[in-house]
Amino acid sequence: MPSRKALIRRPSPRLAEGLVTHIERTPVDTGLALRQWERYTETLRAHGWETVEVAPADDCPDGVFIEDTVVMFRNVALVSRPGAPSRRPETAGVEAELARLGCSVNRVREPGTLDGGDVLKTGDTVYVGQGGRTNAAGIQQLRAAFEPLGARVVAVPVRTVLHLKSAVTALPDSTVIGYEPLVDTPSVFPRFLPVPEEPGSHVVLLGGGKLLMAASAPRSAELFARLGYEPVPVDISEYEKLEGCVTCLSVRLRDLPDLRA
Repeated sequence: MPSRKALIRRPSPRLAEGLVTHIERTPVDTGLALRQWERYTETLRAHGWETVEVAPADDCPDGVFIEDTVVMFRNVALVSRPGAPSRRPETAGVEAELARLGCSVNRVREPGTLDGGDVLKTGDTVYVGQGGRTNAAGIQQLRAAFEPLGARVVAVPVRTVLHLKSAVTALPDSTVIGYEPLVDTPSVFPRFLPVPEEPGSHVVLLGGGKLLMAASAPRSAELFARLGYEPVPVDISEYEKLEGCVTCLSVRLRDLPDLRA
């Protein structure tokens, strides 16, 4: 059976200092953000996911956005080298936890930069956004790590948003979804479905047709329900103020080895 573990990291007390690039900074309520994170993690557990809390990174305001620290393909982890230098200390605790869980661990090396939020996987296809946080050298290293395992790596330009997964994610049938004004090249995806709201671009596949998504996208939730999926909304308003979304707050580990064997 596939593993159902999710790496998470508690928000830093300095969360309100997190980086913003493409939106105007607005005040973040850190107390509310913590409660929202707790509700997010409770929702994962309620749908059969075992949460694995990585050691806090309280000096890293963006540390809660754990998705950016690693990319998984099967049981192989590629620990990122974030494009923002202030985020690079976030990776050490994640790497240690991945090793404990039995992953084969690789690292992006200088001059490569790669943020996990720039990587969208649908089956064996791995789309990688090249833009502000991920460079060509980072994409080359991702190819070297994953193509021998059967991955098909497709580079996608990203200019309008922070990360590729700020613009698009994918439904269980591999249809890529996104808010069209923010998607630079929708034609790169064999099947693309526009959604009516920007937060509706982001879903986490919980299994069984259930889609974890932001409560701020009710019309997109209605669209997904009409397609036969079950939306599971969570309020992440404080993270949206920092260009975060539901995918950013966890790393789903579906192909881990069984260390009990």
